[in-house]
Amino acid sequence: MTGEKTQMTKKFFASLTRKKTLDAEETSELARVLSLLDLSALGVGSTLGLGVYVLAGSVAKNISGPAVCISFLVAAVASAVAGLCYAEFAARVPKAGSAYVYSYVSVGEIVAYVIGWNLILEYAIGTASVARGLSGYIDALTDSQIKNGMESWAKMDIDFMASYPDFLAFGFVMLLTGLLSVGVKESSRLNNVFTALNLTTVTIVIVSGAIKSDPANWQLDVSNITDPVIKENAGDGGFMPFGVAGIMAGAAQCFYGFVGFDAVATTGEEAKNPQRNIPLAIVISLIIIFLAYFGISTVLTMMWPYYDQDATAPLPYVYEKLGWTPIKWIVTIGAVIALCTSLLGAMFPLPRVIYAMANDGLIFKFLAKINPKTKTPIIATVLSGILVAIMAILFNTDQLINMMSIGTLLAYTIVAVCVLILRYEPVEGNSYPDLELKKEENYTFFGMFKQIFNLNMNKHATSTSTKITNWSIIIFAVFTAGFDAFIIYALDVFEKPYVLTLFVIVTIIMLILIVVIARQPTDEVKLSFKVPWVPFIPCLSIIINLYLMLELDKDTWIRFAVWLVIGFLIYFFYGLKNSEERKLRLDHKLKENATKTADKEVTKF
Repeated sequence: MTGEKTQMTKKFFASLTRKKTLDAEETSELARVLSLLDLSALGVGSTLGLGVYVLAGSVAKNISGPAVCISFLVAAVASAVAGLCYAEFAARVPKAGSAYVYSYVSVGEIVAYVIGWNLILEYAIGTASVARGLSGYIDALTDSQIKNGMESWAKMDIDFMASYPDFLAFGFVMLLTGLLSVGVKESSRLNNVFTALNLTTVTIVIVSGAIKSDPANWQLDVSNITDPVIKENAGDGGFMPFGVAGIMAGAAQCFYGFVGFDAVATTGEEAKNPQRNIPLAIVISLIIIFLAYFGISTVLTMMWPYYDQDATAPLPYVYEKLGWTPIKWIVTIGAVIALCTSLLGAMFPLPRVIYAMANDGLIFKFLAKINPKTKTPIIATVLSGILVAIMAILFNTDQLINMMSIGTLLAYTIVAVCVLILRYEPVEGNSYPDLELKKEENYTFFGMFKQIFNLNMNKHATSTSTKITNWSIIIFAVFTAGFDAFIIYALDVFEKPYVLTLFVIVTIIMLILIVVIARQPTDEVKLSFKVPWVPFIPCLSIIINLYLMLELDKDTWIRFAVWLVIGFLIYFFYGLKNSEERKLRLDHKLKENATKTADKEVTKF
């Protein structure tokens, strides 16, 4: 009886870790119409929205001061590290689904499901928050008449909801849903136009801001401030009024301004030459986004004192103060267009992830239905649009943004782990049994030490070296969480000897594990793009992402846990038994058994 239970447990865990098999001859129902320009515009459009028109001013005023440009630089480095990992996966797995498919191919089904489920949350919240932000921006142009009217007519006095139902945001989402249902080529053309107008607006801001820039605004003396409230919140003045801590805290916020470039990676089945164009589009879009953020934040804080910025609409406020009313209205109109672009880019990947998961049988199969005329996953698009519209009508921007980050950071972490796993796995078809540990003396302490650090100078990956790598990655992730927790929660008590000693031990173990991974042999695979300096870049990505996840408040973790529980109920009661990979393996097993039976019958005769 015990043996049967053990066997069932093994089968259960084997089903959770089964990996997706990609069929090279499989054809997609989605239309391959997106060029490198389309993909780059999608990456820029989905990212360069609320951040460039709101984030620079709010972070400068409350967190970093003029050093906000350095905060954006730090955030860009963090995003670029994740972007490099995404680019390699796009080169390896040109399929729709982003990090979901990547982790399904390399890690296993349960991890892929968790990632996909959280990407749905990320994109839904991202779209709803931009819709709400666009509505708020338009409302600001009417001097808050929409808000005041709705609050007097239908005020929602509930703590975890918005103060009024935002029907304007609801309308924006439903209009976008209809547009995306028409076809990907049509929506990408509109996105290209909007992105071009967005970049034009950014250029106008940078050029006009450079004309009015005054370097003295980076050397302000807070003792000259007359308003006591402003003076109290202005820090120490100068370029870094809030110190290095302010720069890093600002970088944590600015990081979310780069979220969205991964939308490019979801277009694997709709992109022309995806193995070349998707990695290129990710790199190009990240460069453009960083230059825009860095330029805007630089001229904004040089044009006007950081402590007198407007946290909700900084650019129109500064131009109004400078008396440049025509530029103010050009920038305002450009901001509305940019938010429309961001709205399109934010929602574009959502139905694609749903389609990929439904196509694999992990969520309800009817969501994978493709419209024969428009070649789009129309049911997934419409249902995701309804979900986003409901969120936009009920919750305000702050409540939505608080939930955006955790799913994104988890996806980034898994992608970095997957890069490491795949890089150190043997190439399919290659086998080097003579390099495996066979002799009894190799299992001694010295023999294992030689194997762990590859002192035998093996040149090809084997099952043993792969196990060493995988266990090293798992242990590294655990110690990284401890390392980040030390920095976040124990920085004030570092002077205590036992705290400092423990921190040093954790750091040394992490460094040893990185050396162990780096020493393992690899089998080179020709790809259009590879992450450089492996394992250092992926390990850096894991450290950064876990740090930012641990910075999130407990309410975010609670809401995240609730979302996961809902997802696990769907997976264990539906996805586990309806998985296409499970059906594929059962069919394969049945064919094998039929072949064996036939061979036995032939042998009898």
